[in-house]
Amino acid sequence: MRTLVLASAVPAVAALFLTTLPAFAQSDTPDASNLTAASEEDGRYYTEDGVPTFNVAEDGTVDWLTYSGFRRYHSECHVCHGPEGEGSSYAPALKNSAIDLDYYDFLFVVSNGRQKVDSSHSSVMPSFGDNPNVMCYIDDIYVYLKARGADVVPRGRPAKKEAKSDAIREAEKSCLGS
Repeated sequence: MRTLVLASAVPAVAALFLTTLPAFAQSDTPDASNLTAASEEDGRYYTEDGVPTFNVAEDGTVDWLTYSGFRRYHSECHVCHGPEGEGSSYAPALKNSAIDLDYYDFLFVVSNGRQKVDSSHSSVMPSFGDNPNVMCYIDDIYVYLKARGADVVPRGRPAKKEAKSDAIREAEKSCLGS
């Protein structure tokens, strides 16, 4: 089974990311195989290289992670990064980051934070590695932002969604310790 089951202790999840992620570097613009679902396991969709991705049906029905990602993003991320991942005057558009950054680099930045300082500005992304409302749903947030960046999900709450699978429900319980 390819699904990452997160530990009940969120700091342990952040530590896992710290030890397993490659050095931060931007990827080349992904081709379509890096965006579209090639496989599905228990309600989660993956690209050919095993990275979580979205699945949007012709009628606009989104997969559960995309729907959940909308909710989680607007709970934790939109205050700085703007609604629907569009960015703000002081934080970048994360819908672009989910397309431009490698999945593991995205996880690294979210869990560890990042600081960019140069002669004209200073920007700081705080670490969310200890925040279970982010780390337990990091794939959901990533998948939602990836769908927004690929322009397959419009602004606003998705109107139709797939049902949450039992495997996703169990992974949430395990991560949150409930």
